[in-house]
Amino acid sequence: MMKHFVINRRMMNVGILLVVEVIASIALPFYIADLRFNSNFLLGSSNISSSNSSSAFVPPRIFEASAQIISQNNIDISLRQLFERTQQSVVQISSVNDAPLFNESSPFRSVTLGSGFVYDREGSIVTNYHVIAGARDPENIDVTFSDGAAYRAKIIGTDQYSDLAVLQIEDQAARQKMMPLPIGNSSQLYVGDQVVAIGNPFGLTGTMTLGIISGLNRLLPVQSNQDAPGSSEFSFSTPNIIQTDTAINPGNSGGPLLDMQGVVVGITTAVFSLTGEFAGVGFAIPSNTISKIVPVLIEEGSFEHPWLGVSGINVTPNIANSIGLQEARGFLVVNVVEGGPAEISGIQGGDRLTRGDIILAVDNMAVRKIDDLLSYLEASTEVGKTITLTILRHGEIRQLNTTLGARPNLQASA
Repeated sequence: MMKHFVINRRMMNVGILLVVEVIASIALPFYIADLRFNSNFLLGSSNISSSNSSSAFVPPRIFEASAQIISQNNIDISLRQLFERTQQSVVQISSVNDAPLFNESSPFRSVTLGSGFVYDREGSIVTNYHVIAGARDPENIDVTFSDGAAYRAKIIGTDQYSDLAVLQIEDQAARQKMMPLPIGNSSQLYVGDQVVAIGNPFGLTGTMTLGIISGLNRLLPVQSNQDAPGSSEFSFSTPNIIQTDTAINPGNSGGPLLDMQGVVVGITTAVFSLTGEFAGVGFAIPSNTISKIVPVLIEEGSFEHPWLGVSGINVTPNIANSIGLQEARGFLVVNVVEGGPAEISGIQGGDRLTRGDIILAVDNMAVRKIDDLLSYLEASTEVGKTITLTILRHGEIRQLNTTLGARPNLQASA
């Protein structure tokens, strides 16, 4: 039995990364690209990870090229060379879920299959949070390399807001053969750049797909309860997401999105689809987010995102006309969280369009819509930093200094 996480909204509440939610009236069926099997099915095939690995391809050749050599090579390589250089760094991740498969008395548990990649030589493996979120035993996650060798790993850090998690392999023999993939600069990506994804769609290990960067700076809703298939509650959104037409299917989650030099520019995480399978619109967490969050997860186990504590909507032409704006730009604050950073600094919301503050800029950077505010706050700020918001209130431009707080946990905010 295969299950999908189906995210299907009549009203999608897209939250500011640092706020509670932003209201948008659009239905987007997102599918988180992990793969779930009946555990009995896995037992029936003895070891799906090992059997797939041995039958799908010959164990990889060992290449001497290190991550540093790959990252310093500015010349695109062939697809064959790219796969040969990186396949041993991409792994399959499987975990038995805590929830019973059929009912509370059922002895069977579903198994989630996803992907991941080697981050460093200290045993760190990066994957998606939703791949391991429901793991029954966080210290016993199976990680299988492309040569079929499987090792136990434990979860050492998670961040549900960015959908990132870090596993650690203790086995010294495994660490000796681990080749980290170099992490690139996703701000250097352009629409039309060629990329490849390597992962384990539908459990088919070592699969490579080719595509291009289809869009940049997308917003991806964060599921408030990733452990519950079909849950459709959202409180926040992740900004700066990469859109790609590279084929991404269930099982690809957590695998690397690579440029044509074998450098990680993202981590595949979800697809937009009416069926749950590839429809030409996939999404990846950008590598700059990985570079910012993963080192903290390794050291501290969690990551604190800065938090503003407001909700509202983008200014539309109708709103602009009603309050006398010459153009539709800015973010209209509807609600302010009690005791949050925005309320403390004096930001005002309102149940009428003429009452709420309109955020026009942050630290002198124009805010035309919520995406601009989200991207700036996530990429350029941190908890405790004071920012300057330029707002429009009752026809008057004001500037308010706001000290960002730490975002509350997702379950509490939902």
